[in-house]
Amino acid sequence: CEEMKTLNGKTDVIFEDDDLPYEEEIIRNPYSVKCWMRYIEFKQNGPKSTLNMIYERALKELPGSYKLWYNYLRERRKQVKGKCITEPGYEEVNNCHERALVFMHKMPRIWMDYCQFLVSQCKITRSRRTFDRALRALPVTQHPRIWPLYLRFVRDLPLPETAIRVYRRYLKLSPENAEEYIDYLRSVGRLDEAAVRLAAVVNDENFVSKEGKSNYQLWHELCDLISQNPDKVTSLNVGAIIRGGLTRFTDQLGKLWCSLADYYIRSGHFEKARDVYEEAILTVVTVRDFTQVFDSYAQFEESMIAAKMETTAEMGQDEDDDIDLELRLARFEQLIARRPLLLNSVLLRQNPHNVHEWHKRVKLYDGNPRQIINTYTEAVQTIDPMKATGKPHSLWVFFAKFYEENEQLDDARTIFEKATKVNYKQVDDLAAVWCEYGEMELRHENYEQALRILRKATAIPSKKAEYFDASEPVQNRVYKSLKVWSMLADLEESLGTFQSTKAVYDRIIDLRIATPQIIINYAMFLEEHNYFEESFKAYERGIALFKWPNVYDIWNTYLTKFIDRYGGKKLERARDLFEQALDGCPAKFAKTIYLLYAKLEEEYGLARHAMAVYERATQAVETEERHLMFNIYIKRAAEIYGVTYTRAIYQKAIEVLPDEHARDMCLRFADMESKLGEIDRGRAIYSYCSQICDPRVTANFWQTWKDFEIRHGNEDTIREMLRIKRSVQATYNTQVNFMSSQMLKATTSSTGTVSDLAPGQMGIDDMKMLEQKAQQLAAEAEQDKPKPKEKILFVRSDTSRSELAELAKQANPDEIDIDDDEDEEDEDQGPDEVQLEQKSVPTAVFGGLKDD
Repeated sequence: CEEMKTLNGKTDVIFEDDDLPYEEEIIRNPYSVKCWMRYIEFKQNGPKSTLNMIYERALKELPGSYKLWYNYLRERRKQVKGKCITEPGYEEVNNCHERALVFMHKMPRIWMDYCQFLVSQCKITRSRRTFDRALRALPVTQHPRIWPLYLRFVRDLPLPETAIRVYRRYLKLSPENAEEYIDYLRSVGRLDEAAVRLAAVVNDENFVSKEGKSNYQLWHELCDLISQNPDKVTSLNVGAIIRGGLTRFTDQLGKLWCSLADYYIRSGHFEKARDVYEEAILTVVTVRDFTQVFDSYAQFEESMIAAKMETTAEMGQDEDDDIDLELRLARFEQLIARRPLLLNSVLLRQNPHNVHEWHKRVKLYDGNPRQIINTYTEAVQTIDPMKATGKPHSLWVFFAKFYEENEQLDDARTIFEKATKVNYKQVDDLAAVWCEYGEMELRHENYEQALRILRKATAIPSKKAEYFDASEPVQNRVYKSLKVWSMLADLEESLGTFQSTKAVYDRIIDLRIATPQIIINYAMFLEEHNYFEESFKAYERGIALFKWPNVYDIWNTYLTKFIDRYGGKKLERARDLFEQALDGCPAKFAKTIYLLYAKLEEEYGLARHAMAVYERATQAVETEERHLMFNIYIKRAAEIYGVTYTRAIYQKAIEVLPDEHARDMCLRFADMESKLGEIDRGRAIYSYCSQICDPRVTANFWQTWKDFEIRHGNEDTIREMLRIKRSVQATYNTQVNFMSSQMLKATTSSTGTVSDLAPGQMGIDDMKMLEQKAQQLAAEAEQDKPKPKEKILFVRSDTSRSELAELAKQANPDEIDIDDDEDEEDEDQGPDEVQLEQKSVPTAVFGGLKDD
């Protein structure tokens, strides 16, 4: 091997035989980085001095190779890792880095590694200078790679002045990181500069917080910082800054006012702090801000009292201290007592047109007449009726009543006169003022004055306007206010003449502002003065004005009064009135009029006319009231014509009414027939009704039929009833089973073999089986149905027309013979000539109950 010396001339290295291929390759191509790297990789596990010698030889040939320098420097750092920082090897590595930077001064990675290596050696000044050299050597686009290391280095040092200077340079490049600098300043106690920097950030509209804070949050941090550290923050005008925030953030005034007061408290200016609190509670406009300021104010006063008491206990007590303590206690008590009034002021500042809050303010001044008058005066001057929340006229009314209660009627009249000239939003407000004005005069027995006031209110203005025309002032529309006219009518009835009262009512009707109650009152007034026909004309005018359902009360009163007046003297006129009332009458109101009509016919007309009215009523009333109307019809028919007349009514009721009411009618019908001795008729009715009575639901019906058969039937009839019951039960079960099968079919899959079902027709065999079963059950039920033995034409049945014809030819020995001719004759003769056929009851019916 050829003998070679290292560049420093101190160490002799002898190469082995294994190195010859690499040496030969390097001799052939000494400027190839790959050749040198292969040689270095081969000697990686060899002596460190040999490896360093190879790196030095390579760098001598290729001093501009970044790869060689990077690997060489990393290898040299590894060689000294873990050793004491005072070892000479560290300085050799530092010199190696310096030699590298001669060629690699534009490589940020070399600078970063060198700076970190110096920091690990605790060489503060040399590290700082190296960081500065790196920033000067590298282009500005590479500075973001150096600054994080530099900042972390200076933050870890106990040298805040150095760190501050570094941060100032850094913020020139990255002003968006000002929050990081501010946090550092607060951590090292440099609060004055932190406040200055934070103020600059807050005033910068283009600043975007990297921590996601809003401008208000940053402003609040500034206020907290300067208010809690008044002795350390001296470069800023705290009062001007916080007051600037008050004008800027109007929705968060409470915290800012508290911060300003806290600044003065910590500065020892307690009177200024108290002035700030007073100004705050008199300017805030939200309850939340008021609550924050008031609570802080009360806490401040409590702390002042506690501090004074503690000082007095320590230093001793004298007369001046007692006066000061009592003054502070009085101030605190006054503050607590003022809270409701201050809160009311806040709400009024928030909405000065809130009528309810003005009333509350008057109550707070209870016992202080001067303040009450001032409050009412301020309220009526402040409130705009068009923007008012509540009823603005109530302030004028209560203002006048306050003077009235203090026996100052002239002042009260003055207030009312002014109130009538206010342009209210609604006519009702002005009408209420006029009415209250009149009532005040009535309370003091100034009746003529009250009449004069209301006549003035209802006088027609020079310029007429429609009642709902909002473009016109209310003074031009109040003449159509029903409230004022109603009160004037009442006063005219009590104090005026008949002619004046009648003129008022006529005027109300002419203005077309009357209500049904006004019409009724007018008619009653005329009736009281014995002008009956005039009162009826008033009813007629009211009927012409209104439509259903508003006209119902007028018709009801009119018809009642007409019947009471004339009775049956003017029967045809009364009938015309009823027919006119019923023309177009809704079903909801028909019941009362029909009953009144029928009562008229019963008392003064013909019974058949009354029955006709009842029959019309059963069709005209609402469905829910038909059952009740049929009951009334049946009762009146039985009283007039006898119980046999009700058979047709029962038949019609059973046909018309729903099932639940039809059952009741059937039971009553059957009970009547049984009481008349028509047992077969009653049985037939029970048999018909059974078709709409499910035994599982209507057990009461079947029990009633059973009791009937026990009393009047025999074993065969009871067996027939039980067979009908089973038939009806099967019918209902068939319906339920059929619906259940349909639901089951919709929710479950079909079950059947492919051989039984056609392709694509899965499940049809199940449906066929269910249908066959349903038909079988229906056929059995049809066979179990009882066959009527007698001719019952008034009960619906399933009997065919041919069977009915045959039954009509058969004679029924138990049938009551009532011919059509006799019915017509009875109808002509009236109800008094109806005769019932009587039959002797066999003794066997009574059994042992009859005495001998």
